Amino acid sequence: MQHFHGGHAMVLCPVRVLVVTNMYPTPERPALGPFVRDQVEALRRRPGLDVELFAFGPGPKALLRAAGRLRRRFRGQRFDIVHAHFGLTAWPALLARLGPVAVTLHGNDLLVRRSYAATRAALPFCALTAGVSREFSGNLPGAGTKRRVAVLPVGIDLQRFRPIPRAQARARLGLDPGGRYLLFPHDPARALKRYDRALEVAGDVPLLTLGGVAPDEVPYWINAANAVLVPSEKEAFGLSVIEALACGVPALGTPVGIHPVVLEGVEGAYCAPFDRDEWRAALRPHLESEDPRVDGRARAALFSADAMAARVVEAWRDLLEVRTSGRGLAL
Repeated sequence: MQHFHGGHAMVLCPVRVLVVTNMYPTPERPALGPFVRDQVEALRRRPGLDVELFAFGPGPKALLRAAGRLRRRFRGQRFDIVHAHFGLTAWPALLARLGPVAVTLHGNDLLVRRSYAATRAALPFCALTAGVSREFSGNLPGAGTKRRVAVLPVGIDLQRFRPIPRAQARARLGLDPGGRYLLFPHDPARALKRYDRALEVAGDVPLLTLGGVAPDEVPYWINAANAVLVPSEKEAFGLSVIEALACGVPALGTPVGIHPVVLEGVEGAYCAPFDRDEWRAALRPHLESEDPRVDGRARAALFSADAMAARVVEAWRDLLEVRTSGRGLAL
């Protein structure tokens, strides 16, 4: 049972939380949802929480089996909060009936047609709906007017994303120590990330990509690059530019998701609508420098996994206060 006083939780016994997700790294899929793992680990570092995890693989078959597996694994148990990551996973979380369900929406759950309808259908049954950015939450009809939507980004691990000497990073990856390299920090197959635009900007400069790269190796790829290109058409949030700034590497991004907030005012960073020639002009100083760096770590720290976990706990606190007061939660 938890009690609250003066805006802070006074916990007599740990608040029991179950995180349910189909986005979590495995040895077979190391790049699947490392940001969810980072948030779970950050939550486990916070006092007064007992955090359990139920992660299952992507795909419709795994989704259909998940509710039954949840019920069997946690039979007879009850959680103060069941927090689902990704819209479709709200369904097994709800069907298992283990506690009030909060859900964080991440991107494809609202931006891809095959998951949009099923995600929307689950939301009226959730105690709390969250999006990873205010802009992304606008994809939900009535957000901010008829529907309450929290903004709960996931954040980055500042110990993993850190400045590494460029020569060291390139040596690890087998790259030319004196070469020029750009990084497109996504799988080129993800259409909304716009690999085609990055290719236009790069021209004859080698363009590295992160398709299939293990999360622990990503900081080396970022630090090996002269700059990181994120010319996305849409972003639910935009972790890649934060990761670049945490590494002290220049980042160029379109004004979508969190990009304007993160990049504004950081000397050497660039945020503007995509225009090949203007992006090339902004990029030129970084390609001409032997070791281009930006002073962006303090900005990135505002979006650390620990800072964002604190926001999640605050949202849970508000939800539990409302439920224990008997007022109910208006969605």
